Formats: sequence, structure tokens, C-alpha cells
Amino acid sequence: MNTPLLTLADVFFHMVDHNLLDTMNYRVDGSWHAISALEVYRHTVNVAHVLQSWGFQRGDRAAILSENRPEWQIADFATLLLGGVDVPIYPTLTPEQTAYILKDSGSKVVILSTAEQFQKVQPMLKQLQVEKIVVMDEVDAIGANSMNAMMTGAPYFRDAALETYARLIKPDDLATIIYTSGTTGTSKGVMLTHGNIASNLEAGTNTFEWSRERGYISFLPLSHITARHVDYIMLATGIGVSYCPSFDELSAVIQEIRPATFIAVPRVYEKIRQEVERHSASGVKHWFFEWAMRVGREHREEIVAGQHPRSLSWHIADRLVFSKVRGALGGRAQGCISGGAPLGRELAEWYADAGIRIFEGYGLTETSPVIAINTGHHIKLGSVGQPLPNVECRLAEDGELLVRAPSVTKGYWNLPQETAVAFVDGWFRTGDIARFDSDGYLYITDRKKDLIKTSGGKFIAPQPIENSLKTNVLIAHAAIIGDKRKYPAVLIAPHFPLLEDWAQVNSVPFASRHELIQHPRVRALYEGIVADLNKKLASFERLKRIILVPDEFEVGSGELTASFKLKRREVEKKYADLIEALYAEPYHPEREASETH
Repeated sequence: MNTPLLTLADVFFHMVDHNLLDTMNYRVDGSWHAISALEVYRHTVNVAHVLQSWGFQRGDRAAILSENRPEWQIADFATLLLGGVDVPIYPTLTPEQTAYILKDSGSKVVILSTAEQFQKVQPMLKQLQVEKIVVMDEVDAIGANSMNAMMTGAPYFRDAALETYARLIKPDDLATIIYTSGTTGTSKGVMLTHGNIASNLEAGTNTFEWSRERGYISFLPLSHITARHVDYIMLATGIGVSYCPSFDELSAVIQEIRPATFIAVPRVYEKIRQEVERHSASGVKHWFFEWAMRVGREHREEIVAGQHPRSLSWHIADRLVFSKVRGALGGRAQGCISGGAPLGRELAEWYADAGIRIFEGYGLTETSPVIAINTGHHIKLGSVGQPLPNVECRLAEDGELLVRAPSVTKGYWNLPQETAVAFVDGWFRTGDIARFDSDGYLYITDRKKDLIKTSGGKFIAPQPIENSLKTNVLIAHAAIIGDKRKYPAVLIAPHFPLLEDWAQVNSVPFASRHELIQHPRVRALYEGIVADLNKKLASFERLKRIILVPDEFEVGSGELTASFKLKRREVEKKYADLIEALYAEPYHPEREASETH
């Protein structure tokens, strides 16, 4: 970019200047439709003018409650150009959670997507400060303003008055309040300024080698800062964005768009791996798959270094197997990025063995979000890369990572005490336990609040163990338990499509998932997986028992955050009876060992 990004208004103007014909793309009944940069400009300006006519002023809050779609970004830009503050809300939140955010933020306008979301919000209005509701879909209801009508106002080419107003926005002006997904159950409004986000965009754009090829899918929730960060980069650098509003549509959209840049949370990469291995689970396919992965392991260092192996065996493996793995990502992805939660070294190695580099990054909502990232020239599997040039890091005495940067939040909305606790001598407490290696690569061990302390006083970091378990394709999710207990155990949610395939092949009868997980052979299967992992763990970390549950964890049922991170406290609460029953039983190490083997 010729001029630096100082505010999010600059992102908008950079997008307009690129003048793409397919700046934003959306799918209707299987067909793709493009919106040009000029159309996005006109839609945004028209929405901004309607907001102004309603008395929406600098500093006022507008909530956006929607899945990913062009209107989300248009509402965002219209709010920001007026100096307003947007408040993104996950569309999967309950009415009570939504009402809390609307009330706490004091939002005057709510811009939402569907009739369903309108019905969720409408009954709350009497207890809120909301003055106007805008609906993206056409809804025939009293109090619902049509966003489509707002967008199709006067055919502005360039609006000098609004642009002049927007350029008066300063980096220190508040841009957004993002309520954390709350892995610990506490939702706080993170205040991010224009300068917070723009400084992170500028550093991220200059640090990472972004593909200039077209094709990027926006499917991670735009309510999350990671998704917004990447979408802003794409728009500012002239790369069209294709919106995927539902995770269920992602596989089809990947094959249609064939993205050059693919960015996802670890759960997406885990699911792709599980499906690849599921389709290669038997017969000749399985033999070729295992052989190809052994070949890949022999060339892992070359792949990680960005080199193309020249051996004949690798080319055969690539043609027969690795091309299928790339095909699951659309076949054209030059850069795969993982963020939002720990990727896990084993999963990164599996993809590297298949010829795909995943660049893991790390950050928080409070840091806008990127703190560190691996790049094409600086990458170590298992690490989250090196800190961005404008981010300072140091470790506290207990190993907690502290950061200082222009991208760090000014604090939490309406929570001065929590804001004060979040900082120490001007450094932000990330809440993550970390370490650096001799080359300056950052490794995140675990969340400080997630550390498990056994009754014997030993601390266990659960995330690395959980990530190791999830590399087995029969495991969808794992949650280590054992805080204040004599020993750790693990609660496992199986990957049921593959487990059911296994049961059929091995003549294990079942009529339901609940019946399946109670079968002795299924229990023995998972106890064997855990026993293999235990060989690699310290004695105090070894998992003594397992609990199998008949559900895969989901965002909607509360076990995962909207960015697919484990909500450990919710999982423990949901399965409290099973956990209590497990620890109530006497533990006999010798007998348990003989049963496991």
C-alpha cells in the first residue's frame, strides 16, 4: 500500500481505490453474485446518510447481529465513517446474552440479518436504549427498517462531505466494542480504537507474505476480531472477499471459490484431516495413504522450508495422495493460516507431511488481534511464530506473557477495575503461559486459568495433551479434568462418523451413540489411545481414566466458543454427574492397567 493505514476509514478508501468488480461476493441458490467497489461505496454512503438522518452521531453505538455477508461489512463501514462505534454480536447467542450486550453497550441502532434475529431482539426493546432496528432480509414487520432500501438511495459517485467527515477520525477514536466469547463464562466488552486495529493491520500486511491471487473465503464469524482483521487486509489490498454465512456450506464453497489464501481455526483443519483419513481407512487406499505419509515425513524439513521435494517417491505420493488433501482446501491455497486457538504440533506436522504449510499465529481480542505469526521465511512448527515488529513481549515471573504495543486495547467498556487488573506497569496481561526459544519464536503452553492443579500440588497444562489426543481421528474433542483431584482424567467426545464406520467394520452392534460408547470394545479402543499417549507424558500428567460422552461439542450447545475454543467450565458443568461418579469410584492402578491392555 502506498499510504499507511491509520484508521479504518483508510481501509475503506483503499478498497474503493482498487476499484475491483468483485470486491464482495455472495451466493444465492448455488450461484455467485459480485458487488463492485463502486457499488459497495454507494451502498455504504447511502446507509450512512440514513443513520445520520436518525440522529446517529460520533461515538454512538450500532450493534451488528448477523452471519457473514456483504451487508455486515457495509453496516460496519457506514458506522465507522460517521465516527460511530460498532458492537458485533454473534448470531448464535441466546436472547439473554444478546440483551446483555445491547444494554451494556448502550447501542442505539441494531442492524441484524434475518426475521429470526428480529424476533429474538424485538421483545427486548422496552428494556433497552435501542431506537432503530435494521433488517438485511426483507421482513414485513412493524419497526423493521429495510437495509436494502437504505442501500439503494441516491447513486453517489463520491460524497465529498462524508469523506471529509470520515477523514477527521483520529487513531485514538473508539471504533468497536467486541464482547469476548468468554471461555471462563465472563463476557467483557473490549474497546478497540481505529489506531489499535489499523496499526495491527499495517504490521500484519508488511510482515506476512499475502498471496496476490484472487480467492478468499470469509467464513469465520465477523463478530470475532480475527475474521475482521483478515477481511480488512483483503479489502485494503484489493483482494475480493467471498462470504460464506454457514459453516455447513463451507465444503461446497471451498470447491467453488478454490481460495488462494485459506484462514481457519484449528477445528476446521482437524475436520479436514478426519475426513481425509476416513476416506482412506481401508484396503489399498489405506496402504497407499500410509506409504505416502511416511514419504512425506522424510521430506518434512523441505516442505517447512518452502522447498519442493525432487524425489520420485514424493512426486508419486503427491500425485496419488497429497493432491487429494490439497483438494479438500480447494487445490489452490498457497498460504494456510491457523489462529483463534492452539493448532497443536502434531496436526501441523501431519499437514507438513502432506505437503502443506500451515502458518500458525497467535493473538487476542485485546491485541487487535495478532501478537505473533509464522511466515514463509520464518517458521517453526509448534510455535506461534515471532512477534510482530511493533509488538513488545516479556514474561512475568510465573511465565505469563505480557505485551505492549499500539494494538493493545485501552480497556474494557464500563469496567474500570477489570481494566486496571489487566495491566501491570503498562504491560497487558495476556493470561497465557508462554516461553521463547533461542531464536525468538514464541510458544504458548496454556491458558493461565486453565492450568489444572492436582490435590498433590502438581500443575498440568491441559491444552497440549488435548491437542495430542485430537490428532487421533477417532476423537473430535477432549477435555482434561482433575483440578483439586488426586489424578487427572479425560472426557472424550468421539468423532462419531469414523467411530460408527469402525463399529460396522468390527461387527460392534449399536442402536444409538449412547449404546455405542458403552460397548466394551469401544471403551477398550479409546483406553488404548489414551494409554499410548500416557507413554509420552510425565507420571503426574498421565490420564488415569476416561469418560466417553455421546455428543460432539458444539457452539450451539455451549461447549465451544464461537471461535471453537473449548469452554472448559461449561463442559465440566454439563457432565458434572459423570465426573463426580468417576472420582467416587475407588482407583486401583494395577487393575486399571491390566484392563486397559
